Amino acid sequence: MTTAISFPPALDETTLQELDDLLAALRETHEEVPQWEFCDGFLTAVACTRRPIGVHEWLPMLLGDGEPLPAHAPLPQLPVFGTEAQQTRFLELAQARLAEILRQLDRPTHSLEEDDAFSPEVLDTRGAVLMMSAEEQAEIGDEPIPSLAQVWALGFMFAVENWEADWALPRDKEAAQMIDNALEQIVALTEDDTGKPAHNLYDENGPASTSQPRIDAFGHAIWGIYDLRQAWRSLGPQQETIVKGVQPGRNDPCSCGSGKKYKKCCGA
Repeated sequence: MTTAISFPPALDETTLQELDDLLAALRETHEEVPQWEFCDGFLTAVACTRRPIGVHEWLPMLLGDGEPLPAHAPLPQLPVFGTEAQQTRFLELAQARLAEILRQLDRPTHSLEEDDAFSPEVLDTRGAVLMMSAEEQAEIGDEPIPSLAQVWALGFMFAVENWEADWALPRDKEAAQMIDNALEQIVALTEDDTGKPAHNLYDENGPASTSQPRIDAFGHAIWGIYDLRQAWRSLGPQQETIVKGVQPGRNDPCSCGSGKKYKKCCGA
């Protein structure tokens, strides 16, 4: 009998706090720097994108101007980082998390309760706010408070929208339906939780902040992430566009990227 291997989390409470502090320091001079929850959603999308996206692409998309950096040269320091050490440390922690996401999604999983199941790093911000004193809540004022996993989902969709061509639905109807359904589940999390609060995920004894339908939708979205990773891996990388006037052989891979032979796809 094979014994399942359980890996320790890539980021523990100490390193997560370090990341929060690092990003908060960057926001002092660059207010557009996102929260770590947004970054985690973004990195999850990077892990699920059809083609591998290297750090030279995803780092400037997340924290720079979006222009890819040279792929075969040392990474220059992005303007958002005050020091080279800041950038190096952020990359160490972010790449450790990305490797963990890939390992978890590629591992056979039967339950989200398993120790090494994929677990997005999301916050019940509403629950945390409800646990604050009246004075602390007054300081927040009318500032919108995100729902469970809302910031994470926005980070995921930010990556999808900025690499739109890589997320174009394939011609394979079954795979396209799987991908479309999974994306719909994630998009649903970008909306506010308008259901009746029933749980506080920040403190199980705290005032209710999150509805049961929201928790269910979050679970469905996690399974959707598994589907996305599986679908793109089964399809493989997109094929190069065939030059006009040159037809592929009937047993060649179809140029649409479905993963099927030409004779069973566009050449049928």
